[in-house]
Amino acid sequence: MTKNLKKYLILGFLFFFPIFVYVFLSTGINNFAKLPVLTEAVMDIENIEGNSANVSFKNKISVVAFWGGDVNNKKSEALNLNQKIYKRFYEFQDFQFVLLHDKNDNEAIEDLKSDLVSGVGTDLKNWNFIPTTQSNIKMIFDSFKTNIELDNSFSTPYVFIVDRNLSLRGRDDDEDIGMLFGFNSQSVAEINNKMVDDVKIILAEYRLALKKNDSLFNE
Repeated sequence: MTKNLKKYLILGFLFFFPIFVYVFLSTGINNFAKLPVLTEAVMDIENIEGNSANVSFKNKISVVAFWGGDVNNKKSEALNLNQKIYKRFYEFQDFQFVLLHDKNDNEAIEDLKSDLVSGVGTDLKNWNFIPTTQSNIKMIFDSFKTNIELDNSFSTPYVFIVDRNLSLRGRDDDEDIGMLFGFNSQSVAEINNKMVDDVKIILAEYRLALKKNDSLFNE
């Protein structure tokens, strides 16, 4: 190999390598910042009976749980979500938990709140407990259009991610089940291995959108 050829190879490497790295990283960022939309236009909760604080899915990143009339059996699920998801992300702008339960279970809800506050020191500022009717719980749940069913108490251990535009987010190519509409809050492994990652992705997507809006506003 001649000296001139070596020189041209080195110069070519120095020129093209940074371009390759830039393209690779740009593609990776674009792929990372997408969490599939599985259902569009889920029903909002803003005007349902029992929602005295007018909590809404609009302009929020919401983790939504359907507890129905089974609140007494939800302590372990609440603690799992609290430790693995809420405490990690609750300070993020516009992040919230929404928990729909039977309006006759208010006493059980107060007991659970006490366990969260006094037991594990949780700041409940972004926990929204909505006491409503069974028909409302079913109506909201049905609008998610999942492959999951509520039990006889209008409850499920699965929780769901709803974005700022009222779209249900999840996985359309999960390695275990294909379409992953929700996360089993009884399973610490599923929360750790899947839900944490998906919440990170949608929050990163939200951050990116905010940065783009700020840059447009400042132009």
